[in-house]
Amino acid sequence: MQSKSLFAALLVSVACAAPAFAETKYPLELRNCGVDVRFDKAPDSVVSVGQAATEVLYSLGLAEKVTGTSVWFTEVLPEFKEANAKIERLADNDPSFESVVAKRPGLVAIQYEWHIGPQGIVATREQFGDLGIPTYILPSDCTGKDNTVGSDGTRTEMFSMAPIYQGVTELSEIFDVPERGTALVEGLKGREEAAIAKAKALDLKDSSAVFWFSSAEMDIDPYVAGRKGPPAYMMEALGLRNVVESDEEWPVVSWETIARANPSVIVVAKMDRRRFEADDVEKKLAFLKSDPVTKEMDAVKNDRIVVMDAHAMDPSIRNVSALETLADALPQFGLK
Repeated sequence: MQSKSLFAALLVSVACAAPAFAETKYPLELRNCGVDVRFDKAPDSVVSVGQAATEVLYSLGLAEKVTGTSVWFTEVLPEFKEANAKIERLADNDPSFESVVAKRPGLVAIQYEWHIGPQGIVATREQFGDLGIPTYILPSDCTGKDNTVGSDGTRTEMFSMAPIYQGVTELSEIFDVPERGTALVEGLKGREEAAIAKAKALDLKDSSAVFWFSSAEMDIDPYVAGRKGPPAYMMEALGLRNVVESDEEWPVVSWETIARANPSVIVVAKMDRRRFEADDVEKKLAFLKSDPVTKEMDAVKNDRIVVMDAHAMDPSIRNVSALETLADALPQFGLK
């Protein structure tokens, strides 16, 4: 997937045109994923636990305040490659509590509650609070979602981009750059609307899809997108029916069940992470074309397969790029 360079352009335009009075009024008090947080001033540094949080910070022009990152699915957006190379990566996956605390951050910005939350595998928010370190979780992981049900949580309502835009706005306020947040959100909204309009023009009536993220083993049931997460939002917005009916974020569904539903399009995740063999997109594609069940699906026979950035399937600012990727692919498939 080709990344957009709009973020960098927006920051340049904001720097040149933003009014001098656009600033945060402190103390700033927010209700964040069930926890009250207060900031008397902009944090002087931040550690990110989750690629989505990292890329929001970079997109807001705050790379110089980021002292450590962790939990990476794929390469950083190209426009931030140089800045990211100068920042310590505490871990490719889950960082230790000690490694985060050692950076003495003014804030810890978090993508998932299961990393830092009530039962966080890194720590709880209270553990950081006891050390005087505030935490902020991207609202997209708790708005309309119950993280106590299912391995990746369960959506209680359909995902929308609103919590993504809320996270951008609130982080821009926390760091006293609200004008950058406004510009970024406006740019993303414009691209979101354009992608939806492009797909709507196809007037799809009876087309469906499935999103395959990965599998614990190559030949067992896959992790696919549930009916209320970001991929479900994308499908609904673009006129596709999700063949998966679970409310879990990434339920395990058998290939036999998926084959019976016979989705018109299969979207497969491409990532750098290698926790499972099926994280490798080339192995995914080879499996689809060779497995006796999957190779008989219409989407495989007719090469209606879309390769998508894995991180764009999880709640993040990349969801807009994912919409664009899918909207650009659909006209080539001759769907009705």
